[in-house]
Amino acid sequence: MKEFGTITLELLNGLASSLFLFVLTLLIALPLGLLMCFCTMSKFKPLSWVSQGIVLVLRGTPLMLQIFVIFYVPGILFNFQWPSMNTGWGWFDATFSTRFIAALVAFGINYAAYFSEIFRGGILSIPKGQFEAGQVLGMTKKEIFFKVILLQMVKRIVPPMGNEIITLVKDTSLANVIAVSELMFRAQQQLNKGLIWPIFYAGLFYFLFNALLTYLLKAVEKKLDYIKV
Repeated sequence: MKEFGTITLELLNGLASSLFLFVLTLLIALPLGLLMCFCTMSKFKPLSWVSQGIVLVLRGTPLMLQIFVIFYVPGILFNFQWPSMNTGWGWFDATFSTRFIAALVAFGINYAAYFSEIFRGGILSIPKGQFEAGQVLGMTKKEIFFKVILLQMVKRIVPPMGNEIITLVKDTSLANVIAVSELMFRAQQQLNKGLIWPIFYAGLFYFLFNALLTYLLKAVEKKLDYIKV
């Protein structure tokens, strides 16, 4: 029983790191994905081509490979060392290690590429007549986007965005390839001690959090039902 409590506490610490990575990734990837979407849809062809190329590479290669590249390649080519935090806040500094920051960068740009395509699909799904109606009413392009297009786009992209967000929760386990001390890394440490059940126990944590996310996303969809598209 004492062993179970010790391992539970260990996994909860790992879960906290995983959720921290999850939240920070969303904070980076959502606005960056919207920016990449605008670049891809830009009428300035060189910018559009570059953005499309970046998205193609990020979506076409494994996230694990990108984590390795971002963590190791800058040091090999430019002798660059990822920084770490030194605020004096124990858990925060321990979590914000050089490895965690490299993983965060990799997750942020990878998911930004996926989100950008979801945003682009949402914008393109809005009938052209919506733009024209806004222009007839004398609205500027900015007003049309934020007051007419954006709300309709949000309603349309919630289901695919929800799928990516749930996938992100599970993908945080990939950070353990560079020894980020997240949930699965902590579980694997117990496996090295000859205990296999903590791996399945960790899976239960992922399941419960994704079940909660699924419920919240369905609540958001229901909340947006008043928007007619």
